Amino acid sequence: MPAHSTASDNPLDRERSHLASSRSALRSMREDVESLDIRDVTGNWVNAAILAREIDDRIKALADLAHTPLFFGRVDFLHAPGADLAEGGEGERFYIGRRHVHDADGDPMVIDWRAPVSQSFYRASKKDPMDIGLRRRFGYTGGELTAYEDEHLTDPEETTGASALLAAEIERPRVGPMRDIVATIQPEQDEIVRADVHGTVCVQGAPGTGKTAVGLHRVAYLLYAHRERLARTGTLVIGPNRSFLQYIEQVLPALGELDVAQATVEELVAHVPLRGTDTAQAARIKGDARMAEVLRRAVRSGITLPTEGCVVVRGSRRWRVASYELEEIVRELMDRDIRYGAAQAALPQRIAHAVLVKMEQGGEAPDDRVQDAVARTPAVKATAKALWPPVDPAKLVLRLLSDAEFLARCAEGLLTEEEQAAVLWPKPGKGVRTAPWTPADAVLVDEARDLVERTASLGHVVLDEAQDLSPMQYRAVGRRCTTGSATVLGDIAQGTTPWSTDSWSTALHHLGKPGSRVEELTVGFRVPGEVIGYASRLLPEIAPDLAPATSIRTASDTLAIRRVDGSAAPEDADALDAASELAPATPPALTEAVLAAVGAALRNEGSIGLIAADARVPALGAALTAAGLPYLDPGTETNAESRLTLVPASLAKGLEYDYVVLDEPAAIVDGEADLRTGLRRLYVCLTRAVSGLDVLHARPLPAALG
Repeated sequence: MPAHSTASDNPLDRERSHLASSRSALRSMREDVESLDIRDVTGNWVNAAILAREIDDRIKALADLAHTPLFFGRVDFLHAPGADLAEGGEGERFYIGRRHVHDADGDPMVIDWRAPVSQSFYRASKKDPMDIGLRRRFGYTGGELTAYEDEHLTDPEETTGASALLAAEIERPRVGPMRDIVATIQPEQDEIVRADVHGTVCVQGAPGTGKTAVGLHRVAYLLYAHRERLARTGTLVIGPNRSFLQYIEQVLPALGELDVAQATVEELVAHVPLRGTDTAQAARIKGDARMAEVLRRAVRSGITLPTEGCVVVRGSRRWRVASYELEEIVRELMDRDIRYGAAQAALPQRIAHAVLVKMEQGGEAPDDRVQDAVARTPAVKATAKALWPPVDPAKLVLRLLSDAEFLARCAEGLLTEEEQAAVLWPKPGKGVRTAPWTPADAVLVDEARDLVERTASLGHVVLDEAQDLSPMQYRAVGRRCTTGSATVLGDIAQGTTPWSTDSWSTALHHLGKPGSRVEELTVGFRVPGEVIGYASRLLPEIAPDLAPATSIRTASDTLAIRRVDGSAAPEDADALDAASELAPATPPALTEAVLAAVGAALRNEGSIGLIAADARVPALGAALTAAGLPYLDPGTETNAESRLTLVPASLAKGLEYDYVVLDEPAAIVDGEADLRTGLRRLYVCLTRAVSGLDVLHARPLPAALG
């Protein structure tokens, strides 16, 4: 591609000129779409509405975001594509950006980062230059091109060191929602991003390795490479909670993808109103894979074998299907193990077919219309309903969880008596008329629905924080991609639910994707080495099989651990009184130190997260308010008025902040059901910082931190 340049000899001026030309070309592309007249193009209003929406989406995709670099890299090839390398020949130059831009003649000015030619920008190296003579990275400030950095990959005299621009982009303050990493994708990440759409990929990633961003960029890549297929079948991103989804929701639109659905597992299975909560034991049992067989038995529990035949009257003749014939039909449907609803729909037709055989033997010549008519007769419909009664999934699960005898029959040999007692709902109190559905119950209803009618499958599903799902939740997600593929993201060391997995092979089995490829990311790009090294002291206790993560960021003074003793006189008595009233067991000096640490962090540029045990959050919220420090809830976009977010430890997973103030680690550990889960929760909280972590404690630190 010829470079668009000016007469200036300054390379930066020439690149700025190309940027200006590219932005002008992008505006022209947008104006061309906006000027389209579709009034007489379609034959009806439905097609017109669909076309209008597609055009509107195209206009949005062509938006020129002022503070987002239009291109971030450049590659100069030594030879033209397909040229004989021995004969030489001048290569081409390509600018790599978030979306394709072409000039009035259709010549590309910016190449989409997902295009095949862009792959060399991410993967070329001194060892394998991939025919790249020059790789150039660009630095921006406020949307203005301010710097560039060159790598001559085929020059043996030039040594390749760490990229300053790459490091600057990684360390850029993180105000607002999660950003894309399109300019900083590393070779091992790019391999996952561009993996084939037909296969499922599981990514075990330590904190800061970019696994979430890799999963989102994989969606964007697949939509580029297989747009027609995925537009037809759909894509879905599943996150652990709404705060997390709000945090990541701008990544795909920034990459030009506007129509990717997002949901939590709870939202996927929202078939019943949730009004109850489970004990940890009950939730664990309800999430166990054995419940799938319990439900299968429950769904089929109403099937009965006939004790008498079925008589169909047609005109002056009567046709009888004997009980033994009906039994053969029912047993054949049971043995096929097809969906309950499909078998229920097939049974009247099977009975009608048996009648047609008898008609033919009696000298008649019935056709398919006669069979359909026989299947609709009251006698056949009544017989079919009696043998294979309809099932309402929610009512079935309600009965299973409230009828001890029914549960005992369905769970025989699968659940112990103690386990059955644990999952049964307590007897409703006076005036209670609604079922106490819990999140785990909703997953059971989803399983029952799938046993009755097949769940529709999507083309691709991204499942983040997957280590926290129960086997039954994995099955619920797997039903959404039975004919598609999945990208599974997680970190076993961050599993904090009673049923969190210790093995990706087991998790993939429950997902319905056994034998899928598992990739491990251990090089961190976000969390400083000093911080990840400190947090990794917990790994022998929480995930002994995982290798400690490393970090490309080796800056010192990113970690401070301070013990707060005594009850020093507060600088802001109102703030500490408010905190002490809500949490009197916490030393006032600790709250004072936390407020001071937050104030110091706010003097830096970027986002600040104050992370504390859930039980401590109300007290700290009151203290912050009394001190005049406004704060946000997790997932809310930071703004000019507040860059501080108060984060309960239970919601910290997946989030990241430039500076983190961590309040009382021991309280975070104590907030969980057992020590191992508590230490995993603490590991999550310790690894949310991008630039600095300040740990404050009055109680002794957990022994595992040593």
